Amino acid sequence: MGVVAKRSSMTFYSNGRSQYSHRVRIVLAEKGVAVEVVDVDPDNKPEDVITLNPYNELPTLVDRDLVLYEHAVMMEYLDERFPHPPLLPVYPVARARSRLLIYRIQRDWCGHMDKIIEGQERGENVDASRKALTDSLISVAPIFNEKPYFMSDEFTLVDCCAAPILWRLPAMGIELPNEKQYSGFVNYKNRIFERDAFRASLSDYERENRLMA
Repeated sequence: MGVVAKRSSMTFYSNGRSQYSHRVRIVLAEKGVAVEVVDVDPDNKPEDVITLNPYNELPTLVDRDLVLYEHAVMMEYLDERFPHPPLLPVYPVARARSRLLIYRIQRDWCGHMDKIIEGQERGENVDASRKALTDSLISVAPIFNEKPYFMSDEFTLVDCCAAPILWRLPAMGIELPNEKQYSGFVNYKNRIFERDAFRASLSDYERENRLMA
């Protein structure tokens, strides 16, 4: 899959460690958007972010006079602003289902993941959150035997949300059972990670952290 650059005057202020910034970087790469990605230390944000974002948060996306500061809004905006390749289905029912899957990823996986990562940084015991996330992943693993992507024949925004979590599993100390019934899940992860756009989306920290895990 080739990534074709398109002209744009965008700046993306990104946290190279955050799954939420990573989601947007995947969309940018999938769309081939020419964007300046500024890797920001969340503990030492530049004046630009403080001025542009009323919540002083990352990520922040600037497209000419437009400033966006919520990753989900950024992802859908980019899909509409750069319609090819489309990352949400055309029809309302299918779009609603995709949005529900994104919501479920947020509810069922992201809370546990955030607790694990923040807890590990503070030296806390995160076994309960690690087990909860592992159990949740195992419970949905069989669906990946049915279609090449997350309940879809095409790569979508749902995959953009799932991929940063799956990439971080080794760093969180999570390893799914290597059993035949999970082969679809393993193949899905490999399929996502081998995409040119996914490789291009990785920050230096994400590459190094994966290698060290």
